[in-house]
Amino acid sequence: MTTIAAEPAAPAPAPAPRTTGRGRLVLTRLLAARGALAGAVVVLLLFVLAFGGPYLTPWDYATPDFTALHRPPSAEHWFGTNGIGQDVFAQTVRGLQKSLVIGLLVALFSTVLASLVGACAGYFGGWTDRVLMFLVDLLLVFPSFLIITVVSPRLRSAGWIAFVLLLALFNWMITARVVRSMTISLREREFVRAARFMGVRPLRIITRHVLPNVASFLIIDATIAVGGAVMSETALSYFGFGVKPPDVSLGTLLAAGTSEAPVFPWMFYFAAGLLVLFVLAVNLIGDGLRDALDPTAGSAPRRRSARRKRP
Repeated sequence: MTTIAAEPAAPAPAPAPRTTGRGRLVLTRLLAARGALAGAVVVLLLFVLAFGGPYLTPWDYATPDFTALHRPPSAEHWFGTNGIGQDVFAQTVRGLQKSLVIGLLVALFSTVLASLVGACAGYFGGWTDRVLMFLVDLLLVFPSFLIITVVSPRLRSAGWIAFVLLLALFNWMITARVVRSMTISLREREFVRAARFMGVRPLRIITRHVLPNVASFLIIDATIAVGGAVMSETALSYFGFGVKPPDVSLGTLLAAGTSEAPVFPWMFYFAAGLLVLFVLAVNLIGDGLRDALDPTAGSAPRRRSARRKRP
């Protein structure tokens, strides 16, 4: 009687290595960038201070305390008071809140406008490209600061939203040019041409295929644009062309405290310090996002090679 030897079982196939997703890779790079993390924490704390600070003090930013004029920081008035007894802490958090909201809205509106104009100009080409780029060049030639200073006093009845739209109107042209050049290189890619041959509408191709491929640049640009918009609002409000009283912003606080800074420094340096801190934090976030979203960078953060020790 013959016995049949059992053949050894074939080894199980080794599991395929997991590929790191795009989102996980970007998150890993961001967590490895200490500067971006520090900037994000600072910006988060500033937002908490801006929107939660008014609930921490019993004083309103517009209500004066006539028994405390030009008082230094104390337990009652944390940042001191100004010349008419208004609480500087309440005014500073209110000004920070207003400047942050204006900066975010200006960055949002200008980024959306730049992405649409640049993508349409680059994708359609021809007369559409010529007309849109002529509009961009025309707005670049205009002195934006001078136009805003002339127009903004006539928009007082419209409120600060009109000021936001006016700032956004002159803050999108450079971004639109970059998006146009990126779209020109994308419209001849295989996936865009395949969608066009399948009869997909041009606007759908722009929103589904072109803009997602320039989203990395738009995210970085919008992040940095927030800091630039806050600086623009501060400069215009400093010269009296931005936020109007009785409301306040960081610019109006700096303008009111400049002349009294040598004698009453708390009226100037708290608002100035928060402005500088916010702009630096936003720039750190922008640098971190640029490195994290860079497709040419490696999957892991670069480390300095160790120097060889001499024998």
